[in-house]
Amino acid sequence: MVNTEVPKHYTTSPSSFNGTPLLTINREAPIDLDSTNSFEGPEKLLEVWFSASPLCLPEPSTPGGLRIVPSEVWKEMLDLVNCKVLSVIESEDVDAYLLSESSMFVFPHKLILKTCGTTTLLSGLPKILEIAALMAKFPHSLANTLRGTATAAIPYRVFYSRKNFLFPDRQRGPHRSWRDEVKSLDRLFLGGSAYMIGKMNGEHWYLYLTEPNTMLTPPATPEREQTVKVLHLPEAKLRAKAQAMEVDEGQDETLEILMTDLEPENAEQFYLDHASAVAEGQYFQQAHKARRDARKQLGSINDMEDVEGFEAFKVDELVDHICDDSVDVFSNNSDGYSPSAWEEELTFPQELTTEGHALGTVVSDSSGLSAVYPRSRYPDARVDAYLFTPCGFSANGVVPSPEAGGSTHYFTVHVTPEAHCSYASFETNVPASQTGRETADVIQQVVGIFRPGRFSVTLFEAKDAMDEDFNVAKKKSSKFEGIQGYRRIDRIVHDLEGYDLIFKYYERFDWEGGAPRLGEVGF
Repeated sequence: MVNTEVPKHYTTSPSSFNGTPLLTINREAPIDLDSTNSFEGPEKLLEVWFSASPLCLPEPSTPGGLRIVPSEVWKEMLDLVNCKVLSVIESEDVDAYLLSESSMFVFPHKLILKTCGTTTLLSGLPKILEIAALMAKFPHSLANTLRGTATAAIPYRVFYSRKNFLFPDRQRGPHRSWRDEVKSLDRLFLGGSAYMIGKMNGEHWYLYLTEPNTMLTPPATPEREQTVKVLHLPEAKLRAKAQAMEVDEGQDETLEILMTDLEPENAEQFYLDHASAVAEGQYFQQAHKARRDARKQLGSINDMEDVEGFEAFKVDELVDHICDDSVDVFSNNSDGYSPSAWEEELTFPQELTTEGHALGTVVSDSSGLSAVYPRSRYPDARVDAYLFTPCGFSANGVVPSPEAGGSTHYFTVHVTPEAHCSYASFETNVPASQTGRETADVIQQVVGIFRPGRFSVTLFEAKDAMDEDFNVAKKKSSKFEGIQGYRRIDRIVHDLEGYDLIFKYYERFDWEGGAPRLGEVGF
């Protein structure tokens, strides 16, 4: 079962997401949180799978898997990563943590952690393995001095990836170079493979992954070697287990859009002052509409003058007193707003003038991000967004399948809008087949929100168990060959163990920004 205990300093959001009773907000985390010190937008992305599917968790793991772990325990792990929890959305299949530096998603069978800035993500990996062993009861090995933990769960697969850093000299711990990151991962896992995708002297992307049924390294000493028990399951149960693994892993696909050099006008909407001005305009427009609706309602009182006990009065005078049609708030805009006398009597909510979830929701809606997976098609979708001071934006989306019995997926967005280091990322595992749109359509919609000077796309998709033809990946690659307003500079297709990887790099036709900013070159 899912642990629904809420920490004492958490509160239910009073304003952000109506109809989302399982959203909790950490009121302590935003204190002294300022995005101006976080210049490294490109994130580190870690996926740790302990099973190929939530339907076939290995024995003797608990039925809820990782989701039974209390949020306080995850927060202790995140302290090692150097980030904090801002809020949490709990859904039937996944818990989505919005962090001070990006996001974390906890499924029963896997954990996805994505962090930006100078966070030390890989420093939290041994703790993740320990938590999975001690609390979720996944199969594990005993103590190991190199890991620095009492025990470690044995993962099914591990994936780690990131774009080339812009400011690698500011990174800490194992993240000072790709070589250091690979060494850190190799200390934990046997047989991992490391790749650099793209041009060494241009935009590129790094990937580390293990094969299915990952082995920990180094092995336990003979004196403490773990006993491996072989379970003899009935044939029918084995078939059901195999089918469950194929269903989840076979549908696994992750799309990442990594954008730099955002168009200044588009980046401006992720600044607090701009968002607050937009919120103010919307607030008074809604107030004006409410007054007009009130006038219509009051006007209908005239029809009740003949009702017994009703004291007639001059409705028109009352309406004229509270409604002044000479004021048209719809003609005003957020750049130069002059409230009328009646508007000045209204109290503009404080939460729409400061960083937080309220303005995050405003930006999510006004920018068009919440429309990528619209409520009209995904009625149960929830978006948890946060706007920072003086700028910067993060959002998690939980997207249950509109089909009965379908899985819950996610998307996450993070924006660093400052001109000298502007960056935005969009990541989702919502299957293209579920959206009813081509991958190119989703890319086009997201890119249109930010209008980056250049961007990279990675599509990481599990192979069909019945089709190992490499030409299939090439055909999929051609589907998002053309993005309107952009020219494709680079395309790479990789045939990996169980997955096809497509990497593409684009530049805008009218962009004149010069060569890519390469803070990190080579291995």
